[in-house]
Amino acid sequence: MHTMPRTLIVKTSSLGDVIHNLPILADIHAHYPDMRFDWVVEDSFADIPALHPAVDAVIPVAMRRWRRRWWAPSSWREIMAARRRLRERQYDLVLDTQGLLKSALIASQSHGVRHGQDAVSAREPLAALFYQQKYAVPRGQHAVTRNRQMAALALGYAIPDTPADYGIAAPALPDMQLPSPYVVGLHATSRASKLWPLEHWTALGQQLSARGVRLLLPWGSASEHQRALAIAAAVPQAVVLPHMGLAQLASVLTGAKAAVGVDTGLVHLAVALGVPTVAIYTDTDPALTGVCAGLGRAVNLGGVGQVPDPAAVLDALKI
Repeated sequence: MHTMPRTLIVKTSSLGDVIHNLPILADIHAHYPDMRFDWVVEDSFADIPALHPAVDAVIPVAMRRWRRRWWAPSSWREIMAARRRLRERQYDLVLDTQGLLKSALIASQSHGVRHGQDAVSAREPLAALFYQQKYAVPRGQHAVTRNRQMAALALGYAIPDTPADYGIAAPALPDMQLPSPYVVGLHATSRASKLWPLEHWTALGQQLSARGVRLLLPWGSASEHQRALAIAAAVPQAVVLPHMGLAQLASVLTGAKAAVGVDTGLVHLAVALGVPTVAIYTDTDPALTGVCAGLGRAVNLGGVGQVPDPAAVLDALKI
């Protein structure tokens, strides 16, 4: 019996990196319409590949937690369960676009020819020792471009110059009554130096409110919740959302007039969903990992040591 060709994608983290890898699925499908995919990803980001219709199985790993608690019996049980799942299928291709030792080790547990970056291209050169097919994927390019090049080289088609097709859609949230129209303010990020000042958020929120547009503020941690409450306290009709997972937040983003956010994986999620997005950079260079437009508008503002003001952000939002 003929089975459909199947590729194992290894891209475990971070959130932005996982999203930047989505366009390879549409690229591959354009040349191999029958190709199906399984995807290995950190459990906290498992919602993202699950939103893509071409992904059949999401195989969660918890490398961060396992490293912290390597001695715990529960960690070893999870590791063995993940290894069993990796070995369940024979893959036509195992594609590691991450180029790290951890991703290469994960790939090595699967059945299939392993493809990855060569030692010069990989972020961790040792990773290249684990691949059977290796490719030069020049650095100094946007992450989306590098991933698409890598997939094209591994599967033997011309590197595409079409816009990135992230291929995901989130269902509408039937049980949440959200005020319309709204803009989602993605104010939280992993590093304090990447935050946009609170007074800028409140100024932007006040301008949106004056235009009849509500500012919705999601959050993940207790400190992010406090930040959202502080912004909302100064912005008429701003809404602090309840705590929600990635799939729920994707649904909220889908209904937004636009999203605005700092250097965080969630701004890439907004772009992947086709939501007009303005990304604010204060301490990082957007050239390599900034928002990369797919079907919707995406604008990068700022850079290292450059803090865009609320007027520039409002102008870019075009509301």
